[in-house]
Amino acid sequence: MSSMNHAFKRALKHPSFVAGSAMVFLLVVSAVLSMFWSPYPVGDIDIPNKLAASSAQHWFGTDSLGRDIASLLLVGSQNSLLVGFIAVGIGLGAGVPLGLLASAKRGWIEEVVMRAADFTFAFPALLSAILLTSIYGPGLVVSITAIGIFNIPVFARITRGAANSVWTRDYTLAARAAGKSKWAITWEHVLPNIASVLIVQATVQFAIAILAEAALSYLGLGTQPPQPSWGRMLNEAQSQMFQAPMLAVYPGVAIALAVLGLNLMGDGLRDLLDPRLSRTR
Repeated sequence: MSSMNHAFKRALKHPSFVAGSAMVFLLVVSAVLSMFWSPYPVGDIDIPNKLAASSAQHWFGTDSLGRDIASLLLVGSQNSLLVGFIAVGIGLGAGVPLGLLASAKRGWIEEVVMRAADFTFAFPALLSAILLTSIYGPGLVVSITAIGIFNIPVFARITRGAANSVWTRDYTLAARAAGKSKWAITWEHVLPNIASVLIVQATVQFAIAILAEAALSYLGLGTQPPQPSWGRMLNEAQSQMFQAPMLAVYPGVAIALAVLGLNLMGDGLRDLLDPRLSRTR
């Protein structure tokens, strides 16, 4: 119990972690709240009140179709979280086992896994989305699949590199000398000791996934109408830049704050989970 209290006090003294966690908490609360309530239904079109300025009725004004910007931002946060969770989950679910396999077996198996990762890196999320769109058409599933595929080699490489260093530690060598199988050592010693690295990387990839989803939606390859998306809001704001520049500012700030929060939280977690990297503040 005392160790938990000590860890909690350390976390509260870490400015990056506190600031990042607050931003991420705000993002999660916005997404959860929008499932039950939003100022206006996101599908409501009110042409007479299009491009209205901020007011008590419309906190951030309305867009070119008279839709409430605050409602679009709130509901749009659902997509960002959904894509982030599933895409990172795909990367963890497939990349971590491959990285552990490569590190445990070494030899030709490691070479095959790493060369496959190199090949996958040749198809970034945007290119993968274009390929998938040509076959299945644009949509949220295409975005999730493309970003998830790109995350697999990222986690495979991170896992393999971190695991290789653990395999050289004394306790791992002692476990091998005691006759434990490589799989037993992997699950009992290697994976627990690289978990902190994977958690930090997951926050980084989550931020990248939000950016990638926004970019794909901006290009028309991601979330499709009528479902709101921060990236598509930026695309729709282009034609109104001189009439209503704030239409681009609001979703842009939302994306920036979400990505910044995740990066700050990841930076804080890196310091808190690895005592060697902790800094005196």
